[in-house]
Amino acid sequence: MTLDLFPDKGFAAMLFDMDGTILNSIAAAEKVWASWARAHGIDIKTFLPTIHGRRAIDTIASLNLPGVDAATEAAYITQAEIAEVEGIEEIPGATAFLNKIPPSKWAVVTSAPRQLALTRLKAAGLPIPQVLITAEDVEQGKPNPDCYLLAAKRLGVSCADCLIFEDAEIGIAAALACGGTLVVVTATHTTHSPAGAAQQLAVKDYLQHGERLLSQLK
Repeated sequence: MTLDLFPDKGFAAMLFDMDGTILNSIAAAEKVWASWARAHGIDIKTFLPTIHGRRAIDTIASLNLPGVDAATEAAYITQAEIAEVEGIEEIPGATAFLNKIPPSKWAVVTSAPRQLALTRLKAAGLPIPQVLITAEDVEQGKPNPDCYLLAAKRLGVSCADCLIFEDAEIGIAAALACGGTLVVVTATHTTHSPAGAAQQLAVKDYLQHGERLLSQLK
């Protein structure tokens, strides 16, 4: 799909999911989650695809495991993920792309807790945004759009005027729900099923259409 999808449309800001969108942490995350799932007798093959784009507490709570406190387990997962940074790297071209955006015109919106988000951004060599929305900042995580609405508010713009970069199904649903224009990054995920996602722009990384995407900023 080409950039003709939104010809002559300018955007006030760009909002980026983190994992799978500007950095690749799949190996590290799945290593931690696989160990946790194995300890709780959960089928790893069917479980791991469900963790992406979602807050840990929401993932664990959805399992309804008897005797398991979601908040306690999520805290454990977070600390394990903070310690596991091997192999985390930028999505190709992401660092250069983000460094070209004025700091007041972009934000990171992630389901990760703040400490984990900062750890991964630093591990990937990415710039730290002025506006960073994390798991602690909203009562309802993705696919609820609150995180994107909050990011736009803190940047002083409307979500309708934002270009939103996402990769996983749950995040895509949140981006569409807030009224932004979606760019799907396919470097780590290639299947996207939410209604409307197929009509959005898809790019492999920030080397593809990077300069033209930057030109969409007002």
